Amino acid sequence: MSETDCRSYIAELIARARKAQKVAEGYTQEQVDRLAGAVCYEIYQNKELIRELAEFAMEETELGDVPSKIGKVTGKCRAMWHDVKNVKTVGITEEIPEKGLVRISKPVGVIGSLVPSTQPEMHPIVQTVNALKARDAIIFAPHPRGKKTSVKTVDIIRGIIRKYGVPEDLVICIPEPTVEITNELMAQSDLVIATGGQGMVRAAYSSGRPAFGVGAGNANIVIDSTANLAEAAAKIKNSKTFDLAAGCSCDNAVIILEDVYEKMLEEFAKVGAHMVNAEEKEKLKHTIWPAWPDNHAINRDVVAKPARYIAELAEIQVPEDTCILLAEESGSGEAYPFSGEKMCVTIAVYKAKDMDDAIRIVNANLAYSGAGHSCGIYSNTPENVEKYALSTYTTRVTVNLPNALTNTGSWVCGMPATSSLGCGTWGGNICSENITLKHYMNNTWVIREIPSFEPSDEELWAGFVPEK
Repeated sequence: MSETDCRSYIAELIARARKAQKVAEGYTQEQVDRLAGAVCYEIYQNKELIRELAEFAMEETELGDVPSKIGKVTGKCRAMWHDVKNVKTVGITEEIPEKGLVRISKPVGVIGSLVPSTQPEMHPIVQTVNALKARDAIIFAPHPRGKKTSVKTVDIIRGIIRKYGVPEDLVICIPEPTVEITNELMAQSDLVIATGGQGMVRAAYSSGRPAFGVGAGNANIVIDSTANLAEAAAKIKNSKTFDLAAGCSCDNAVIILEDVYEKMLEEFAKVGAHMVNAEEKEKLKHTIWPAWPDNHAINRDVVAKPARYIAELAEIQVPEDTCILLAEESGSGEAYPFSGEKMCVTIAVYKAKDMDDAIRIVNANLAYSGAGHSCGIYSNTPENVEKYALSTYTTRVTVNLPNALTNTGSWVCGMPATSSLGCGTWGGNICSENITLKHYMNNTWVIREIPSFEPSDEELWAGFVPEK
């Protein structure tokens, strides 16, 4: 497709979406509540449809596993509705009488959304719910590896909203995405939400349009001397093996304090985490990064694949019950590829002298890969948790929780449900929180006069002592 044809193609989609969005802009709060609820409920209650979608995604992408995908769609439908159902998004949404302020929420318009290959079935559902609730239209540009799944998911959503008399073009999916088409979508949208590889996120920020991007993942997890080691091993297993490490929040490195190091390795072995030896580590390294050291690109054949499959590729013998591969590491950075994101069920294991050493390792690893994203700690010492949170450069610190199963929203923590994680300026993002409904809206502030609250100079500077 030529540049002119590409521009015309996206312009036509934008026009369709904008026409539908102008209709939605006139909807009442009750209408958008019912619409967002319908998408969540009608997908959630159709278990056969969810399984079909999960199996379709697995067949197309060959990433992850069907049970995890079923869990993702089922869980996000419930969590999204819980998060948005009572949020006002139409008209006056906040009044602050003592400040004379009134906030009116309005749609941002047409959103261009990039869908990652790892979440083609869940991502469009999450973002559609937010968009409909905010009275936006949304156009999805899927990753080529998951394009059929994203189209199928969006077709399901379009069928649902059609029943409610709503213009289907509030939700559109590009069936044959290319880099050129996706770039053009970003250039013509009112807002871009870029979830996926760092190349596309950087392109979103360079598109000339407002954009919410996400950072690369490389969750580092600390285990201190007061942790419940058996519980930590079980939760790390659940986090790392969910969808076979397809998500960016999966545990990529575990930093264990030296006085519990050997005991922790014993607990890992009990849950099927196998430690490779030095020779096997070299084989594993060249299997995950075939062109290393010249190129650090990850082998797509290991991404979100079972541990035994990866071991076979690396010609490594592992026990029958192996679900995670562990590799001892001592350094960080380009010379130590295991210190970065691996996108497979492999975890780098570090031994730390104390909490200060553990924090040093985490920060060094994240400076190389995953700055700003997330980290975790297993500890029953509040002082260690506080020190860790204060000293690491991340936007999320999970405490005694399976990282990948909680930082995007969970019933056992207060983080809001999402499929996009802002990583702050550390990760090259404008937002240092989960991208949620509030990011899909513009605000108009009505400002009224109130009695002056200007203090005297004595009151204003009371307590401040300047340097002599």
